[in-house]
Amino acid sequence: MKTSSTFSILFWANFSRVKDNQASLYARITVNGKRASISLKRKVLVSDWDVHKSRAKGTTQKSRILNSYLDETYNHIFKSYRDLKLEHKLITAQSIKSRYLGEDETHHSINDIITYHNEDMKGKLKWGTQKNYYTTQGYISKFLLKTYKTSDMYLRELDYDFITKFEKYLRSYIPEDHHKRMGNNTVMKHIERFRKLVNLSVKLGWINRDPFVNYKSKFIKNERGFLRLDELHAIEKKSFTTTRLQLVKDLFVFSCYTSLSYIDVINLTKENLTIGIDGELWIYYRREKTTKPIQIPLLPKALEILEKYKNNKKSILQGTIFPKITNQKLNSYLKEIADVCGIQKNLTFHIARHTFATTVTLSNGMPIETVSKLLGHSRIATTQIYAKVIERKVSDDMQRLRAQFNQKENTPLSKRAASN
Repeated sequence: MKTSSTFSILFWANFSRVKDNQASLYARITVNGKRASISLKRKVLVSDWDVHKSRAKGTTQKSRILNSYLDETYNHIFKSYRDLKLEHKLITAQSIKSRYLGEDETHHSINDIITYHNEDMKGKLKWGTQKNYYTTQGYISKFLLKTYKTSDMYLRELDYDFITKFEKYLRSYIPEDHHKRMGNNTVMKHIERFRKLVNLSVKLGWINRDPFVNYKSKFIKNERGFLRLDELHAIEKKSFTTTRLQLVKDLFVFSCYTSLSYIDVINLTKENLTIGIDGELWIYYRREKTTKPIQIPLLPKALEILEKYKNNKKSILQGTIFPKITNQKLNSYLKEIADVCGIQKNLTFHIARHTFATTVTLSNGMPIETVSKLLGHSRIATTQIYAKVIERKVSDDMQRLRAQFNQKENTPLSKRAASN
């Protein structure tokens, strides 16, 4: 069945509402007999309008400017019709009018996707992760105000230049609470979160192109910090008279022998302790960060610490195994412990987890597959980072051994005999 459609554009003056001998001008779009009118926000003297030509009469400058505007408007309306046709959209008088006025497109902004993300992720993201997004979003707001003198921008305006400027802003930003600029990986983390927001916009159909398509993140691979066996023993053997330092020490050592993160140690309850397949006490727990279930057999050092706190009044009231302490305070006290024990490292609670992976397990010959399971990693590639650290340590030890052998070989026999 053959179908055809009619399309026309007509300019007309509304003579029914003449004021001061001037009539308002309109464009009329007609498709298959259905009409839609657009006010042109222009007026013309009744005597100057040619009804048959739909244009202003004469060649005066005023008439020429008006006719030029009408020609330009005609071209824009026709382009709206042509674009809709190329996009295989429904062609109506109203749809052409909406396209011409820009009303058929919803232009979403950066703040729109931030609001959508925050609402959508409620209950899906852990508070720590959500808090990181809030931090990134705060930097985006500050960047927009400083660089573009605005509080928001359309997503369609984002491009490669915007991203590189945002990166430069983050690298030069000096926080108000201290004078240290962000490290490279911190900057990249903020860019990564912003990238996820933009990707979400693409998936929602809010933008047609990904402004990150030519952008490459530049993360610097850092080896995971951990304690050597002698450093771990130094902390274990140290006894503190201050209750807070003793608690922090015990929590840290417990993590070194169980691999649990701060939040998992603090939230541990008696319900998480059960007899395992070997008849020994195990931890059965679902990691706070990933919700992945883990089962950890308890080593003697961890059992000692559990025994120590089984009757702690504060933890009993809180319904947990250990008395609660904030991560901020805990890490602050760990720096005191490091100083007292002569450890020249930036000691944080997360180093305990790295120490479990390296010094406690892999260095003692535990298969990497088992270590990966105990850490609750979903990919063994994540665990292999620790294996590389062990390889580096083996390499360094062998280098020192080679140096000792080379020194002996270069020492004259008389000196070697004298030393013996």
